[in-house]
Amino acid sequence: MAAPTPNPRTNRLGLVLADYKGGKSTLCAGCGHNAVSERIVEAMHEMGVPPERVAKFSGIGCSSKSPAYFLSRSHAFNALHGRMPSVATGALLANRTLVGLGVSGDGDTASIGIGQFVHLMRRNVPMIYVIEDNGVYGLTKGQFSATADVGSTSKSGIANELPPIDTCALAIELGATFVGRSFSGDKRQLLSMLEGAIAHHGTALLDVVSPCVTFNDHEGSTKSYAYMKDHDEPIHEISFVPAFEDIAVEYDPGATLEVTLHDGSRLLLRKLEEGYDPRDKVVAVRRLMESRARGEVLTGVLYVDTAAPSFLDALRLADCPLALLPEREVRPTRAVLDEVMAEMR
Repeated sequence: MAAPTPNPRTNRLGLVLADYKGGKSTLCAGCGHNAVSERIVEAMHEMGVPPERVAKFSGIGCSSKSPAYFLSRSHAFNALHGRMPSVATGALLANRTLVGLGVSGDGDTASIGIGQFVHLMRRNVPMIYVIEDNGVYGLTKGQFSATADVGSTSKSGIANELPPIDTCALAIELGATFVGRSFSGDKRQLLSMLEGAIAHHGTALLDVVSPCVTFNDHEGSTKSYAYMKDHDEPIHEISFVPAFEDIAVEYDPGATLEVTLHDGSRLLLRKLEEGYDPRDKVVAVRRLMESRARGEVLTGVLYVDTAAPSFLDALRLADCPLALLPEREVRPTRAVLDEVMAEMR
Protein backbone atom coordinates (compact mmCIF):
# COMPACT_ATOMS: atom_id res chain seq x y z
CA MET A 1 0.00 0.00 0.00
CA ALA A 2 1.42 3.39 -1.02
CA ALA A 3 2.15 5.91 1.71
CA PRO A 4 -0.36 8.81 1.82
CA THR A 5 0.78 11.98 0.06
CA PRO A 6 1.49 14.71 2.63
CA ASN A 7 -0.65 17.81 2.40
CA PRO A 8 1.27 20.71 0.80
CA ARG A 9 2.03 23.67 3.04
CA THR A 10 -0.38 26.57 2.63
CA ASN A 11 0.34 30.26 3.19
CA ARG A 12 -1.81 32.83 4.99
CA LEU A 13 -4.17 32.96 1.99
CA GLY A 14 -4.62 29.19 2.00
CA LEU A 15 -2.65 28.86 -1.25
CA VAL A 16 0.03 26.27 -1.95
CA LEU A 17 3.33 26.80 -3.73
CA ALA A 18 1.89 25.42 -6.97
CA ASP A 19 -0.54 28.35 -7.10
CA TYR A 20 2.46 30.64 -7.71
CA LYS A 21 4.18 28.65 -10.43
CA GLY A 22 4.14 29.26 -14.18
CA GLY A 23 4.87 27.31 -17.32
CA LYS A 24 7.79 24.96 -17.91
CA SER A 25 11.04 26.79 -18.60
CA THR A 26 12.46 26.73 -22.12
CA LEU A 27 15.77 28.28 -21.03
CA CYS A 28 19.03 26.32 -21.05
CA ALA A 29 19.44 23.71 -18.32
CA GLY A 30 21.42 25.28 -15.48
CA CYS A 31 20.58 28.87 -16.47
CA GLY A 32 20.69 31.15 -13.44
CA HIS A 33 17.45 32.78 -14.55
CA ASN A 34 15.53 29.62 -13.63
CA ALA A 35 16.86 29.84 -10.06
CA VAL A 36 15.67 33.46 -9.86
CA SER A 37 12.19 32.38 -11.00
CA GLU A 38 12.12 29.74 -8.27
CA ARG A 39 13.02 32.30 -5.59
CA ILE A 40 10.30 34.67 -6.85
CA VAL A 41 7.75 31.86 -6.55
CA GLU A 42 8.89 31.13 -2.98
CA ALA A 43 8.96 34.79 -1.93
CA MET A 44 5.47 35.58 -3.24
CA HIS A 45 4.10 32.43 -1.58
CA GLU A 46 5.76 33.07 1.78
CA MET A 47 4.65 36.72 1.78
CA GLY A 48 1.08 35.70 0.98
CA VAL A 49 0.75 37.97 -2.05
CA PRO A 50 -2.43 37.25 -4.05
CA PRO A 51 -1.17 36.15 -7.49
CA GLU A 52 -4.00 38.04 -9.19
CA ARG A 53 -2.77 41.33 -7.69
CA VAL A 54 0.70 41.02 -9.27
CA ALA A 55 1.53 42.74 -12.56
CA LYS A 56 4.62 41.32 -14.30
CA PHE A 57 6.55 43.46 -16.79
CA SER A 58 9.44 42.56 -19.07
CA GLY A 59 11.22 43.62 -22.24
CA ILE A 60 13.27 41.51 -24.66
CA GLY A 61 15.96 38.90 -23.98
CA CYS A 62 16.37 35.59 -22.15
CA SER A 63 15.53 37.34 -18.89
CA SER A 64 12.31 38.71 -20.31
CA LYS A 65 11.08 35.17 -20.99
CA SER A 66 11.31 34.45 -17.25
CA PRO A 67 7.88 35.87 -16.25
CA ALA A 68 6.27 33.01 -18.18
CA TYR A 69 7.80 30.62 -15.65
CA PHE A 70 6.21 32.03 -12.48
CA LEU A 71 2.85 33.42 -11.31
CA SER A 72 0.73 32.21 -14.21
CA ARG A 73 -2.37 33.68 -12.51
CA SER A 74 -1.02 37.23 -12.50
CA HIS A 75 -1.22 40.02 -15.08
CA ALA A 76 1.66 40.24 -17.56
CA PHE A 77 2.92 42.63 -20.23
CA ASN A 78 5.93 41.91 -22.45
CA ALA A 79 7.09 45.33 -23.68
CA LEU A 80 9.45 46.41 -26.45
CA HIS A 81 13.20 46.08 -25.95
CA GLY A 82 14.25 48.44 -23.15
CA ARG A 83 10.78 49.95 -22.77
CA MET A 84 9.52 47.99 -19.78
CA PRO A 85 10.00 50.87 -17.27
CA SER A 86 7.58 53.26 -19.01
CA VAL A 87 4.92 50.56 -19.41
CA ALA A 88 5.27 49.61 -15.74
CA THR A 89 5.10 53.26 -14.64
CA GLY A 90 1.87 53.82 -16.56
CA ALA A 91 0.21 50.67 -15.26
CA LEU A 92 1.12 51.35 -11.63
CA LEU A 93 -0.06 54.96 -11.90
CA ALA A 94 -3.39 53.74 -13.24
CA ASN A 95 -3.81 51.10 -10.54
CA ARG A 96 -1.79 51.62 -7.38
CA THR A 97 -3.20 48.46 -5.77
CA LEU A 98 -1.11 46.25 -8.05
CA VAL A 99 2.18 44.71 -6.92
CA GLY A 100 4.56 45.64 -9.74
CA LEU A 101 7.33 43.19 -10.64
CA GLY A 102 9.68 43.99 -13.52
CA VAL A 103 12.16 41.40 -14.78
CA SER A 104 14.86 42.62 -17.13
CA GLY A 105 18.36 41.73 -18.25
CA ASP A 106 21.67 43.58 -18.36
CA GLY A 107 21.19 44.24 -22.08
CA ASP A 108 17.54 45.22 -21.80
CA THR A 109 18.35 47.54 -18.87
CA ALA A 110 21.91 48.82 -19.23
CA SER A 111 22.08 49.18 -23.03
CA ILE A 112 18.97 49.97 -25.08
CA GLY A 113 16.86 50.62 -21.97
CA ILE A 114 19.28 52.73 -19.92
CA GLY A 115 17.36 55.97 -20.49
CA GLN A 116 14.09 54.51 -19.24
CA PHE A 117 15.88 52.79 -16.35
CA VAL A 118 17.33 56.14 -15.24
CA HIS A 119 13.93 57.83 -15.02
CA LEU A 120 12.27 54.91 -13.24
CA MET A 121 14.98 55.00 -10.56
CA ARG A 122 14.82 58.77 -10.02
CA ARG A 123 11.03 58.69 -9.71
CA ASN A 124 11.07 55.97 -7.03
CA VAL A 125 8.16 54.14 -8.67
CA PRO A 126 6.82 51.56 -6.17
CA MET A 127 7.81 48.29 -7.82
CA ILE A 128 10.33 45.46 -7.68
CA TYR A 129 12.87 45.62 -10.51
CA VAL A 130 14.97 42.47 -10.96
CA ILE A 131 17.96 42.52 -13.32
CA GLU A 132 19.06 39.03 -14.32
CA ASP A 133 22.66 39.98 -15.00
CA ASN A 134 24.90 37.62 -16.98
CA GLY A 135 27.14 40.13 -18.77
CA VAL A 136 26.26 38.97 -22.28
CA TYR A 137 23.50 39.03 -24.89
CA GLY A 138 22.32 35.45 -24.57
CA LEU A 139 19.83 35.60 -27.44
CA THR A 140 22.35 36.91 -29.99
CA LYS A 141 25.33 34.59 -29.43
CA GLY A 142 27.03 36.02 -26.37
CA GLN A 143 28.37 39.50 -27.20
CA PHE A 144 29.45 41.56 -24.18
CA SER A 145 26.75 43.64 -22.52
CA ALA A 146 27.26 47.00 -20.81
CA THR A 147 27.70 45.32 -17.40
CA ALA A 148 30.64 43.13 -18.50
CA ASP A 149 33.79 43.79 -16.48
CA VAL A 150 37.02 45.08 -18.00
CA GLY A 151 39.26 42.11 -18.79
CA SER A 152 36.46 39.58 -18.78
CA THR A 153 36.85 37.23 -21.74
CA SER A 154 34.20 35.90 -24.07
CA LYS A 155 33.75 32.24 -24.92
CA SER A 156 35.87 32.82 -28.05
CA GLY A 157 38.70 34.35 -25.96
CA ILE A 158 38.15 38.04 -26.78
CA ALA A 159 38.74 40.37 -23.80
CA ASN A 160 36.31 43.17 -22.94
CA GLU A 161 38.05 46.58 -22.92
CA LEU A 162 35.15 48.84 -21.90
CA PRO A 163 34.31 49.76 -18.29
CA PRO A 164 31.03 48.36 -16.94
CA ILE A 165 27.89 50.19 -15.90
CA ASP A 166 27.18 49.39 -12.25
CA THR A 167 23.39 49.41 -12.11
CA CYS A 168 23.38 49.33 -8.30
CA ALA A 169 25.61 52.40 -7.96
CA LEU A 170 23.53 54.17 -10.60
CA ALA A 171 20.26 53.30 -8.87
CA ILE A 172 21.52 54.52 -5.48
CA GLU A 173 22.74 57.84 -6.91
CA LEU A 174 19.50 58.43 -8.84
CA GLY A 175 17.00 57.81 -6.04
CA ALA A 176 16.00 54.15 -5.79
CA THR A 177 15.21 53.41 -2.15
CA PHE A 178 15.98 49.68 -1.85
CA VAL A 179 19.05 48.49 -3.73
CA GLY A 180 20.78 45.14 -3.49
CA ARG A 181 22.96 42.70 -5.39
CA SER A 182 22.78 38.94 -5.09
CA PHE A 183 23.77 35.74 -6.86
CA SER A 184 21.26 33.31 -8.36
CA GLY A 185 23.11 30.47 -6.62
CA ASP A 186 22.65 31.97 -3.14
CA LYS A 187 19.12 30.81 -2.38
CA ARG A 188 18.86 32.07 1.18
CA GLN A 189 20.21 35.56 0.53
CA LEU A 190 18.17 36.13 -2.63
CA LEU A 191 14.94 34.89 -1.03
CA SER A 192 15.30 37.27 1.94
CA MET A 193 16.08 40.19 -0.36
CA LEU A 194 13.05 39.47 -2.54
CA GLU A 195 10.79 39.31 0.52
CA GLY A 196 12.19 42.63 1.72
CA ALA A 197 11.63 44.13 -1.72
CA ILE A 198 7.98 43.00 -1.68
CA ALA A 199 7.44 44.73 1.68
CA HIS A 200 9.16 47.95 0.53
CA HIS A 201 7.14 50.90 -0.80
CA GLY A 202 9.32 52.44 -3.48
CA THR A 203 11.70 51.29 -6.17
CA ALA A 204 13.42 48.05 -5.09
CA LEU A 205 16.28 47.33 -7.50
CA LEU A 206 17.87 43.88 -7.26
CA ASP A 207 20.81 43.14 -9.55
CA VAL A 208 21.18 39.36 -9.58
CA VAL A 209 24.32 37.87 -11.11
CA SER A 210 22.79 35.02 -13.09
CA PRO A 211 25.36 33.01 -15.08
CA CYS A 212 24.70 32.15 -18.72
CA VAL A 213 25.72 28.50 -19.00
CA THR A 214 25.88 28.69 -22.81
CA PHE A 215 27.96 31.82 -23.43
CA ASN A 216 29.42 33.10 -20.16
CA ASP A 217 30.22 30.31 -17.70
CA HIS A 218 33.81 29.64 -18.76
CA GLU A 219 37.21 30.42 -17.24
CA GLY A 220 37.88 34.11 -17.78
CA SER A 221 34.29 35.18 -17.22
CA THR A 222 33.59 37.37 -14.17
CA LYS A 223 29.91 36.35 -14.13
CA SER A 224 30.36 32.58 -14.06
CA TYR A 225 29.35 30.19 -11.29
CA ALA A 226 32.99 29.54 -10.41
CA TYR A 227 33.95 33.23 -10.31
CA MET A 228 30.99 34.15 -8.10
CA LYS A 229 31.73 31.34 -5.65
CA ASP A 230 35.33 32.57 -5.33
CA HIS A 231 34.71 36.34 -5.33
CA ASP A 232 31.30 36.82 -3.68
CA GLU A 233 31.76 39.25 -0.76
CA PRO A 234 28.59 39.42 1.42
CA ILE A 235 28.40 42.53 3.60
CA HIS A 236 25.92 40.96 6.03
CA GLU A 237 23.73 37.94 6.69
CA ILE A 238 20.09 38.70 5.99
CA SER A 239 16.99 37.57 7.86
CA PHE A 240 13.48 38.74 7.11
CA VAL A 241 10.54 38.78 9.51
CA PRO A 242 7.17 39.54 7.86
CA ALA A 243 4.75 41.72 9.80
CA PHE A 244 2.12 38.96 9.91
CA GLU A 245 4.51 36.32 11.30
CA ASP A 246 6.61 37.70 14.13
CA ILE A 247 8.79 34.65 14.52
CA ALA A 248 11.88 34.46 16.72
CA VAL A 249 15.18 35.00 14.95
CA GLU A 250 18.49 34.18 16.59
CA TYR A 251 21.06 36.92 16.15
CA ASP A 252 23.46 39.03 18.13
CA PRO A 253 21.60 42.32 18.87
CA GLY A 254 24.86 44.23 19.18
CA ALA A 255 25.97 43.35 15.67
CA THR A 256 22.66 43.46 13.85
CA LEU A 257 20.93 46.38 12.17
CA GLU A 258 17.14 46.20 12.12
CA VAL A 259 15.28 48.06 9.35
CA THR A 260 11.50 48.34 9.66
CA LEU A 261 9.82 48.37 6.25
CA HIS A 262 6.58 50.07 5.25
CA ASP A 263 4.20 47.25 6.11
CA GLY A 264 5.82 46.62 9.50
CA SER A 265 8.04 43.79 8.32
CA ARG A 266 11.61 43.75 9.64
CA LEU A 267 14.82 43.31 7.70
CA LEU A 268 17.59 42.06 9.98
CA LEU A 269 21.10 42.67 8.69
CA ARG A 270 23.77 40.87 10.69
CA LYS A 271 27.02 42.66 9.96
CA LEU A 272 29.91 40.72 8.49
CA GLU A 273 31.79 43.95 7.89
CA GLU A 274 32.30 46.60 10.55
CA GLY A 275 31.17 50.13 9.86
CA TYR A 276 28.81 49.39 6.96
CA ASP A 277 25.43 51.11 7.22
CA PRO A 278 23.06 50.51 4.25
CA ARG A 279 21.15 53.68 5.15
CA ASP A 280 24.16 55.82 4.15
CA LYS A 281 24.15 56.51 0.40
CA VAL A 282 27.74 57.77 0.26
CA VAL A 283 29.10 54.75 2.13
CA ALA A 284 27.17 52.39 -0.16
CA VAL A 285 28.55 53.87 -3.38
CA ARG A 286 32.10 54.08 -2.00
CA ARG A 287 32.01 50.46 -0.87
CA LEU A 288 30.82 49.37 -4.32
CA MET A 289 33.76 51.18 -5.93
CA GLU A 290 36.25 49.69 -3.46
CA SER A 291 35.00 46.15 -3.97
CA ARG A 292 35.20 46.48 -7.74
CA ALA A 293 38.82 47.66 -7.48
CA ARG A 294 39.62 44.51 -5.48
CA GLY A 295 37.83 42.20 -7.92
CA GLU A 296 35.09 41.40 -5.41
CA VAL A 297 31.37 41.15 -6.11
CA LEU A 298 29.68 42.86 -3.17
CA THR A 299 26.34 41.23 -2.33
CA GLY A 300 23.58 42.04 0.13
CA VAL A 301 21.25 44.97 0.77
CA LEU A 302 23.49 47.85 -0.31
CA TYR A 303 21.15 50.76 0.39
CA VAL A 304 17.71 51.24 1.90
CA ASP A 305 15.65 54.36 2.62
CA THR A 306 12.16 53.89 4.04
CA ALA A 307 11.43 57.61 4.52
CA ALA A 308 11.53 58.91 0.94
CA PRO A 309 8.11 59.36 -0.74
CA SER A 310 7.32 57.13 -3.69
CA PHE A 311 6.32 58.52 -7.08
CA LEU A 312 2.65 57.92 -6.28
CA ASP A 313 2.97 59.76 -2.96
CA ALA A 314 4.76 62.69 -4.60
CA LEU A 315 1.95 63.03 -7.14
CA ARG A 316 -0.65 62.91 -4.32
CA LEU A 317 -2.77 60.44 -6.25
CA ALA A 318 -6.17 59.38 -4.97
CA ASP A 319 -6.32 56.18 -2.94
CA CYS A 320 -8.73 54.72 -5.47
CA PRO A 321 -7.00 53.42 -8.62
CA LEU A 322 -7.29 55.95 -11.45
CA ALA A 323 -8.63 53.23 -13.71
CA LEU A 324 -11.60 52.74 -11.36
CA LEU A 325 -12.55 56.37 -10.73
CA PRO A 326 -16.10 57.15 -11.95
CA GLU A 327 -16.51 59.50 -14.91
CA ARG A 328 -18.09 62.20 -12.75
CA GLU A 329 -14.79 62.55 -10.87
CA VAL A 330 -12.43 62.62 -13.85
CA ARG A 331 -14.45 64.54 -16.42
CA PRO A 332 -14.42 68.35 -16.01
CA THR A 333 -17.82 70.04 -15.84
CA ARG A 334 -18.95 72.49 -18.52
CA ALA A 335 -18.38 75.35 -16.09
CA VAL A 336 -14.77 74.30 -15.49
CA LEU A 337 -14.10 73.97 -19.22
CA ASP A 338 -15.59 77.42 -19.85
CA GLU A 339 -13.33 78.86 -17.14
CA VAL A 340 -10.24 77.27 -18.71
CA MET A 341 -11.17 78.55 -22.17
CA ALA A 342 -11.73 82.03 -20.78
CA GLU A 343 -8.25 82.09 -19.27
CA MET A 344 -6.76 81.31 -22.68
CA ARG A 345 -8.47 84.15 -24.55
